[in-house]
Amino acid sequence: MKMVFRWYGEGNDTVTLPQIKQIPGVEGIVWALHDLPAGEVWPLDRILEVRQLADQHGFHIEVVESVNIHEDIKLGLPTRDGYIDNYKKTIENLGKVGVKVICYNFMPVFDWIRTDLFKELEDGSTALFYEKVKVDSMDPMELVGKIAANPDFTMPGWEPARLKHLSRFFEAYKQVTEEDLWNNLQYFLEQIIPVAEINDIKMAVHPDDPPWSIFGLPRIMTSQENIRRLLKLVDSPSNGVTLCSGSLGVNPNNNLPDMVREFADRIPFAHIRNVRLYENGDFIETSHRAADGTVDICGIVKAYHENGFTGYARPDHGRHIWNEQCRPGYGLYDRALGIMYLWGIWDSLERSKQEVTL
Repeated sequence: MKMVFRWYGEGNDTVTLPQIKQIPGVEGIVWALHDLPAGEVWPLDRILEVRQLADQHGFHIEVVESVNIHEDIKLGLPTRDGYIDNYKKTIENLGKVGVKVICYNFMPVFDWIRTDLFKELEDGSTALFYEKVKVDSMDPMELVGKIAANPDFTMPGWEPARLKHLSRFFEAYKQVTEEDLWNNLQYFLEQIIPVAEINDIKMAVHPDDPPWSIFGLPRIMTSQENIRRLLKLVDSPSNGVTLCSGSLGVNPNNNLPDMVREFADRIPFAHIRNVRLYENGDFIETSHRAADGTVDICGIVKAYHENGFTGYARPDHGRHIWNEQCRPGYGLYDRALGIMYLWGIWDSLERSKQEVTL
């Protein structure tokens, strides 16, 4: 297991590279050019700037999260081919600097949804929270009206740039079914996977967060069955999955350790985090400790260990603790604690393995 840490870049993150350097076992940063809109080519000179910064602190930049996909590709519009060509060029540029994994998602309109960025837990820390009834009762057209009346209106996890075009997006997706989305994903993968293979890069789709339909929009990366279907669309080692225990874990029907065992050779990147799921469908993100949530963190790490996982892993989201002022879900302190918890499980499994062989 190769431990990495997500970093949003100088001037865009309260966490610094020297701080990350002090977390035991972290080999590289997970990064992106966050200021570039989806669909644009990532210039090689910008990519080299990131590598130069990482090199100064002894980090690799082998994992990118995310190269976002333009909405026209997901919608299957005639304009998609131009954006796919740009995506290919970005893959080629990333390959030139040694990138090995590109995490992406195929979620229509919204990458992730929460109703509260700083919900308080019993211990006084705060975390990302999802209130099911609040989302289920939202009328998307009411949101369009609020945005029209107040250009500064925002919602947790919804970028203002996308909110401005919300009405157009909802209209465009009215006729798009899940099967349409599957077809559009297959078309995209058939175009880019050969380029990824040539450049020794693995594409790793992120599951939908949460893994069910929101506002009637189609969502397809939701379950073990659907991941199995994804991997068959283009049967290549370069077509893989970012297995996120937090995203998939809020559906109690998803067996995460079983997914790890089945897809082990097609998981180049692992997001390991915990959530607490409530009976009414609400969920809140917790510490990584297994007892704090409802995700089988120990079973997941054990499954990775048993299958000789040599891919990249990161602690993913964390709580906001010790009054840290940070990007929601991406504080330094709790993610660092999460890494040490994951290493503790891994090291104990390594010790047990050694004792068995003696």
